[in-house]
Amino acid sequence: MKKIETTCVHGGYVPKNGEPRQTPIIQSTTFKYDSSEEMAKLFDLEASGYFYSRLQNPTCDYVAAKIAQLEGGSAAMLTSSGQAANFYAVFNIATCGDHVVASSTIYGGTYNLFAVTMKKMGVEFTFVAPDCSEEELNAAFRPNTKAVFGETIANPAVNVLDIEKFAKAAHAHGVPLIVDNTFATPVNCRPIEWGADIVTHSTTKYMDGHGSAVGGAIVDSGKFDWMAHAEKFPGLCKPDDSYHGIVYAEKFGKEGAFITKATAQLMRDFGSVQSPQSAFLLNLGLESLHVRMQRHCENAQKIAEFLQSHKNVSWVTYCGLKGDKCYELGQKYLSNGSCGVLSFGVKGGRKAAEKVMDSLRLIPIETHVADARSCCLHPASATHRQMNDEELVAAGVKPELIRLSVGIENIDDLIADIKQALDALDK
Repeated sequence: MKKIETTCVHGGYVPKNGEPRQTPIIQSTTFKYDSSEEMAKLFDLEASGYFYSRLQNPTCDYVAAKIAQLEGGSAAMLTSSGQAANFYAVFNIATCGDHVVASSTIYGGTYNLFAVTMKKMGVEFTFVAPDCSEEELNAAFRPNTKAVFGETIANPAVNVLDIEKFAKAAHAHGVPLIVDNTFATPVNCRPIEWGADIVTHSTTKYMDGHGSAVGGAIVDSGKFDWMAHAEKFPGLCKPDDSYHGIVYAEKFGKEGAFITKATAQLMRDFGSVQSPQSAFLLNLGLESLHVRMQRHCENAQKIAEFLQSHKNVSWVTYCGLKGDKCYELGQKYLSNGSCGVLSFGVKGGRKAAEKVMDSLRLIPIETHVADARSCCLHPASATHRQMNDEELVAAGVKPELIRLSVGIENIDDLIADIKQALDALDK
């Protein structure tokens, strides 16, 4: 297996003699065939190929293959957004009448998807604290539980998930663990190696890295034995009437069943496809991912240490700091660095936090994160504003919390900007 740096550059697409060196953009909705028989085989899932870009497109598949290689998975698919990736990953196995266990500190948009929208679809979620005991975690399961969901590094609480603990509980109850690995990226953590079964990404973030294209990805480890728990997963283990009675787990095995079903059913019916142009831009970002992540982490560590020493800062959360509640988990799962995102609170509460952000000159306020350019946000009044105070506390979002996404700019310039904004509180 190639090293991850080499895979970032060369993975997914391997040109043959005389073919384009760069991953080609196949900007076409449809594909031509010489006979009806050839087309029929595609619709029967008896042959691989392309017939309509709402389901699959070569450019997207090249990039998905690279992400699968980076994560150490067996198959992957791209989606139109990270939100679509998380929805597909869960809805592919949990439908009306089912139940899912999830970490309570997940991104606010994902929480809303699960707690509100998917609840209307008949899927119930139980949210548990990421640092809950094994007993508390196991108590959250029900006979109709179909999956466990968490984030490697939570957004914006930036706590680190104990992947092995959650994987152990999930597998003890015969269900897969789904981990959103957006913040860590496979450069700094590969959840499959720690027991995760499905990995998702908002590729809009570090993988793209330049704020150029919204997208998502789902990676299957190819390790979960669906047929061993066939009664729990009829969608994978019983005939699909919309595809001539095909049984995905039998025909495509552990390595291909999950992604094939997500493509053939969910992408067909919901159509949250990533465009070839967006996939092309994503691939450009992936080629430098290993270089950028190192700089993000170096800068974030220095800024976290600076914030810790400033008199107007009441607390800092970053797992690279000794004494942080997730320091040990960070050393275990993220030994090469975590990410460029940290959170901190300023003395004076919500109003003080707003003043600090308004005083920044180089670092803008954006509803974005994990970009080459630094930015910041006040989650309680933006991404998490749909939550009440009780839900905010459970999600690790305090009123004074500022989420800072540290970019790859010069560290001295970044610290100078943050310092003058914090010093403005004294005026």
